Amino acid sequence: MRCEEVFSIFPNILKEIIREMNVDTRQIQEIRIRAGRPVLASGGGREYRSGQTLAAAQVGEILAYISNYSLYAYEEEVRRGFLSLPGGHRVGLAGRIVLEQGQIKTLTEISSLNIRFAHEIKGCADGLFPCLWKGETLLHTLIVSAPGYGKTTLLRDCIRQISDGSGGHAGKTVGVVDERSEIAGSYRGTPGNDLGLRTDVLDGCPKSEGIMMLIRSMAPEVVAVDEIGGRDDIAALTSAMRCGCVLLATIHGSAMEELYQKPELEEMMEQKMFRRFVLLEQGRKPGRIGKILDEEGCEVRVI
Repeated sequence: MRCEEVFSIFPNILKEIIREMNVDTRQIQEIRIRAGRPVLASGGGREYRSGQTLAAAQVGEILAYISNYSLYAYEEEVRRGFLSLPGGHRVGLAGRIVLEQGQIKTLTEISSLNIRFAHEIKGCADGLFPCLWKGETLLHTLIVSAPGYGKTTLLRDCIRQISDGSGGHAGKTVGVVDERSEIAGSYRGTPGNDLGLRTDVLDGCPKSEGIMMLIRSMAPEVVAVDEIGGRDDIAALTSAMRCGCVLLATIHGSAMEELYQKPELEEMMEQKMFRRFVLLEQGRKPGRIGKILDEEGCEVRVI
């Protein structure tokens, strides 16, 4: 589902606000809706601001409309703070957390929505792809960037090229653990984005559990995940590497120094388990590469 098609499932009040802001829908990246504050949209290096605000009841109505008045059907996603739309687009949620025995049970009184648009850009990894190999060996790679700089977009195209085969390299079997349904853009179990003909997707599953599940069930040569974080994620990734799988992952960060300061990454960094680090920088085009470094921190290529 393209951005223009997503707008078709918006209620009229939101459509009118977007028209009033004169947003370039071809480049839009996100729309932020907060009760009592102006609606903001961003894309193409610009921020657009609405002249009107929405009440909490209107925010709730927008969410109900987008979910086809069946928010209960998204109970598990709401508990995790988001709602998936066809095509990999996602609505982030913020409100009041309800706890049960110390665990998050659900999210209520939702007052903020962040509609994030997925952009499938085939070929955006063309310049990076040759740097991921040493001869015929695909290298463990970590894509590093701050939020919103296109790391998932770049990861998606890397997966596609590895799976289909590119640049004289034969295609490989890829297993994707898509915890938040953003990489494959799965909707009700069916991927909406092109991840290649040799790719299997485990949708909506925590990385810490899904990685080993995929290895046992689908025997991938490459394991790909987005936004690694806690110690459980790192432990699963380490196990995948030791099983002989090549790892392709992303992480939040703006510089190599930040990676060394993350306690959960200490062992991986000390043992130089990743062989390529791809650092993204802000730009009008998602996935803009600043530097590509090897495990010693030496620059491989500047784009």
